[in-house]
Amino acid sequence: MTEVPDQGIASVLAALPLAAVLIGPDAHISAVNTLGADLLGRAIEGRHFMTALRQPDVIDAVEASLADRQPRDTQYHSSDAGRDTSFAVSLGFVEIGATSGVLLCFEDLSEKEQASQMRRDFVANVSHELRTPLTALIGFIETLQGPARHDDKAIDRFLGIMQSEAARMERLVRDLLSLSRVESEERVRAKDPVDLGRIIGSVLHTLRPLAKESACEIAFDPPDGVRVPGNSDQLQQVFTNLVENAIKYGGKGNAITITLDPSPPETTLRVPAVVVRVRDRGPGIDPRHIPRLTERFYRVDTHRSRERGGTGLGLAIVKHIVNRHRGRLRIDSTPGQGSAFTVILPRWTHSA
Repeated sequence: MTEVPDQGIASVLAALPLAAVLIGPDAHISAVNTLGADLLGRAIEGRHFMTALRQPDVIDAVEASLADRQPRDTQYHSSDAGRDTSFAVSLGFVEIGATSGVLLCFEDLSEKEQASQMRRDFVANVSHELRTPLTALIGFIETLQGPARHDDKAIDRFLGIMQSEAARMERLVRDLLSLSRVESEERVRAKDPVDLGRIIGSVLHTLRPLAKESACEIAFDPPDGVRVPGNSDQLQQVFTNLVENAIKYGGKGNAITITLDPSPPETTLRVPAVVVRVRDRGPGIDPRHIPRLTERFYRVDTHRSRERGGTGLGLAIVKHIVNRHRGRLRIDSTPGQGSAFTVILPRWTHSA
C-alpha cells in the first residue's frame, strides 16, 4: 500500500461535510478539519484526546475503538452562544497508508431535536387548549342530565356557556387548519395582483360592529391602486387579525390608525415595496414579549386572550402568510403608548 503523506489525511478530513477528528494509536489527535476545530477548539492537534473530548461517553467509546478497532456510536453535547447543541458521533477505525487511528465524525442533530421538541410542545398545547372546553362541556352535560334536568333557568344558562365553549373549540380547529394550510403553501409564491387598499377597506367594513362595540375610532385613508402580488384571501386574513387584535386589546375608546405607504423610502426587502402599519393607542406590550409573539400559542395575557376569543395562533398565521408573500412583519411597542404592527410586502410590477 502506498504511504499517504500527512497532507493527504488533512485533505480527506477537509472533504468531509461533518466535523471530523482523527485520533492516533497513541491517543493523541493527529488531524482535525475546520468544522472539527470550530466545534472542539483551535490548536487541539497533537494534544491527548481527553483534553478536547471531556465527556465520559465519548472518551469510553474512543478508548474501546482504539482497543478493538470496532465501529461505535455515541453522542456529544455542547453549547453554542448559549444554545444547547447535540451531535451524533460515529467512530470507526481507519488506516490510510502508514497512518491509522479512530476517526470521529460529528453530525449536528440540534435542528432535528428542536423540531421534534416543537412537535411535542404543539401537541401538548393543542391538547391543553381542547381539554378545558371539553371538560366544561362534559360537566354541564352531566349536570343537565342529572340535577338540572328540570331547572329551566339553569338549562338556559348552561346551554349559553356550552355554546361559548363549543365556539371556542371551533375557532381553535379553524385556526389549526388555517395554520396547516398556510404552512403547506409557504414555499408557493403568490403572483396575482391584489389591491391592498380594497382588501383593508373590506376588513374594516367587516369589523365595523366590533369597533363600534368597543367605541373604537379607526382612521384609514388609502391611496388608489396600490397593488401587491399575493393571495387576496390570505392577505385579508392578515389584516383582519391585526386590526381585530388592535380593537380587542387596545381597550375601550382606543384610536387606531392604519397607513398604507406605496413608496416607502427604505425597506429591508431591497425591491419596490409597500408598507402597511396598524397602530393603536392601547396599553402596549412589554418588550420582553415581542420576540415571542408570533410563536404558536404564545400569549402575553392568557386569561385576557381567552376571554376575547383568542386561540394564540393568529400572529403565527400572520407570520407564515407574510413569509409566503416574501414580506416582513415588524412589531414595535412601548408600554403605555400603544403598539404598531408593520407589514412590508413587495409591490406589484408587470414582471412580478
